[in-house]
Amino acid sequence: MKQNFDAYQFSDGQLVQVQQKSLEMALYFRDFCQAHGLAFFLCGGCLIGGLREGGFIPWDDDVDVFMPRPDYERLGALWEEFADTSRYSFQAPTQDQCTHNLFQTVNDNHTTYIKQLQADLDINHGIVLDILPLDGCPSGKLPRMAQKLWAYLYSIYCAQVVPQNHGQAVTLAGKLALGLVPSQKMRYRIWKFAEKRMSRWYFYDCEKITELCSGPGYMQNEYPAVCFHTAGEVSFEGHIFPAPADSDQYLTMAFGDYMTPPPPEKQVCHHGLVWCDTNRPYTDYRGIYYYKTEE
Repeated sequence: MKQNFDAYQFSDGQLVQVQQKSLEMALYFRDFCQAHGLAFFLCGGCLIGGLREGGFIPWDDDVDVFMPRPDYERLGALWEEFADTSRYSFQAPTQDQCTHNLFQTVNDNHTTYIKQLQADLDINHGIVLDILPLDGCPSGKLPRMAQKLWAYLYSIYCAQVVPQNHGQAVTLAGKLALGLVPSQKMRYRIWKFAEKRMSRWYFYDCEKITELCSGPGYMQNEYPAVCFHTAGEVSFEGHIFPAPADSDQYLTMAFGDYMTPPPPEKQVCHHGLVWCDTNRPYTDYRGIYYYKTEE
């Protein structure tokens, strides 16, 4: 059962500690991908931070990366075989494990970073690196409409939560979809089928690229393939990371004037934390801050 929590406030220096742990994980992820021939790019707030700040946006608390669908689908098996899973775990939604995410993550096993949206779940709650797949975008209005429909079905039945802040129609459709299919097994079958349908346009054959696992808003974006078919570089906290070849075009389409910081009232973390501890593993808080039922 979901619980209500007051907004979490980082203690003195704690956000910097979270950023340091996130950077360590990002460097490990970078080196792992290079060793195994996997393409990825810094994206979103991390890429903006790299270009505007030279590192983390001061109020940001995680790392996000894009990964082309072909590499994204290889990552899990390679991670389980070759990565240091005692330190960093790979996590993805499965039939038996809902994460309320639409994408894969890597989590730091020795830390705690519990989000309100996931506080009812018995999953890995370590500091997180989000891995968002990039997909080919079909040419033609009807195929593109079909892709977005499949992506929406995927988002509902994979995350198993109703999208918020996307309009009343989207909210009602989400509630109806989940209400019509209460079975976990059937939801899994639907989202796996929808995932195949929405991702059937090969990433490297398309003239445009889209992000289908970042929510209903971002799935509308159609980026020129030149942004992602090759990689550039960005300096982030003194280290070089892969970036989209045309970062400016991608970020302008996704965020507008990304080089101008938002007003002070919007310079806050947006992940809705319940609890954070950079020195103790999340398992120490099972039944206390997560996977806790009301008495």
